[in-house]
Amino acid sequence: MVVVVTGASQGIGRAIAEAFAERDGARVALVARTTEKLEAVAEACRGHGGEALVVPTDVTDDTAVGEMADTVREAWGPPDVLVNNAGAFTYAPIDELTLEGFRDQIDVNLTSAFAVTQAFLPAMRDREHGHLFFMGSVASIMAYPGNAGYCAAKHGVRGLARVVREETKDEGVRVTTVLPGATDTPTWDGVDLPSDRFMSPEDVAAAVVDAYHLSDRTVLEELLLRPQQGDV
Repeated sequence: MVVVVTGASQGIGRAIAEAFAERDGARVALVARTTEKLEAVAEACRGHGGEALVVPTDVTDDTAVGEMADTVREAWGPPDVLVNNAGAFTYAPIDELTLEGFRDQIDVNLTSAFAVTQAFLPAMRDREHGHLFFMGSVASIMAYPGNAGYCAAKHGVRGLARVVREETKDEGVRVTTVLPGATDTPTWDGVDLPSDRFMSPEDVAAAVVDAYHLSDRTVLEELLLRPQQGDV
């Protein structure tokens, strides 16, 4: 089983990679910009019984995405699972958000998911097998002040995933949009809230792996997760 995870160096991406390695002994291609962090995740995946391939990539670079996909296919063939998890968040009220900052949020959170999907989807369709996960957010369905770029991007991720679902549902490909609320990741570093107000990345990862393990007759189209006490 081959799994590709973007944004795999920390947080939810790391937890998903480790979860597939532990439960399925998966071969996990780890994609992010920071090689050192990816190597640590690779070691953890191997410790869980999986295999790991470190592929340092800036997913906002179209050429780099193509090279990353070639590297994965040459090593292991097309993936069974693609997790479009790469993303970033920058807080800025609308009158302070620059046009460049807005475009950066769209590129990192949305355009990268489109580019990576295009790189791997044809082989999944040819094989009539595969599961794509798009990492949305509660910001895909809610509006949050100071989050114009992020909300726009995450609403777009949900829309993109829905289109991919409609275009591939008769070809054996499953598509799931994950919509997590506040999760205990580096995004929230410095926020003065107790850890129990956040979900754990491992809980999100467990839900993703469980969604994959449904029978081929069923797809969990959208997976909404929130902290027990609600949004922060």
